[in-house]
Amino acid sequence: MILPSQRGLFDIPRDLCYLNAAYMTPLTRAQQSAADMAVAQNMRPWEVAPEDFFTTVEEVRGLAATLLGTTADHIALVPATSYGIATAARNLSAAPGQQVLLLEGQFPSNVYEWMHWAKRQGAETVFIGTPDDDDWTGPLLAAIEAAGDRVALAALPNVHWSSGAVVDLPRVSAALKKVGAALVLDMTQSLGAMPFDLEAVDPDFIAMGSYKWLLGPYGLGLLYVAARHHDGEPLEQNWIAREDSEDFAGLVHYKQGYQPGARRFDMGERSQFILAPVLKTGLRHILDWGVDNIAATLSALNMRLAERLAAMGLRPVDAAYRSPHLLGVHMDGRGGQVLQALKQDGVSASLRGDMLRLSPHLWVDRDDEDRFAAALQDVCVPAGGF
Repeated sequence: MILPSQRGLFDIPRDLCYLNAAYMTPLTRAQQSAADMAVAQNMRPWEVAPEDFFTTVEEVRGLAATLLGTTADHIALVPATSYGIATAARNLSAAPGQQVLLLEGQFPSNVYEWMHWAKRQGAETVFIGTPDDDDWTGPLLAAIEAAGDRVALAALPNVHWSSGAVVDLPRVSAALKKVGAALVLDMTQSLGAMPFDLEAVDPDFIAMGSYKWLLGPYGLGLLYVAARHHDGEPLEQNWIAREDSEDFAGLVHYKQGYQPGARRFDMGERSQFILAPVLKTGLRHILDWGVDNIAATLSALNMRLAERLAAMGLRPVDAAYRSPHLLGVHMDGRGGQVLQALKQDGVSASLRGDMLRLSPHLWVDRDDEDRFAAALQDVCVPAGGF
């Protein structure tokens, strides 16, 4: 189903065309109200009961599990994608000489940890080169087939953050499982905006920042942990992840056991009295809209934008490999000029490498589309090029 514009839920100036959800999504008015209520509660800490340390965060965990198609026991609360990736690294290993597969130019939160990890393990980081045709899946599959059981793991996104080009994760995962390799995903740029089949992919870990497509606040993210790793080692040892932590009077009776499932991987101070209500409200928005509906709506919108771009002589990412929500445009060295023209005309987008990245969300309406086209026309010559 194609959804109508949700612009009224957001406080976005009418003279701004915001095509930058992949940078950061604005919070809704409802989220502002949730934050105001949370701050007011924290002004009166004597009204914060012990159960409040658990209630909201468990609601967040349950909503995130519903979004992923799993149960709350598989979700941990983390402060950042890098924290989740570091947790995954602590619970995976490689033999000397094995490989870690990465994509060239992928977001560094799912790169730096593996470079450090590979050095400690005596393994090798291998970057799959940027394909000319926007197809990442073919080169990835070829690299797995060529290396065989020398592949220890692949650390990947669902879509490349600069171009929006999709990785066919079910096919890649099947190839990795065939050679006994693990799969760790950074889905910060996709979860909440495009469908994901958890059962078909069956990754070991998924780390997600919430401040983009999950409509969450900066500083609170999520980590999915497959059941096969639920007995693993957390990144830190904190009181609230231990069993019976609900009993404040008994906290000095130190416990060796943990809370069930992936809760052992939760960050310290996970209760996040101000951020958790904001994320809870954002997740409810997404579930109310429906991820399939969000994806269908954004896909249709980006198709219209891509058609206008092509008519002006620009080259969007090939439709065969394009994600529904994130539209990359090859700039051929002219990205800075285009970005500046857009900015001057009240259009917010991003330049990543030599790729103009357009990432609209449900607040975009036809007036925004027209503003974007007019801004591009200002920098394109009448014949349809630069």
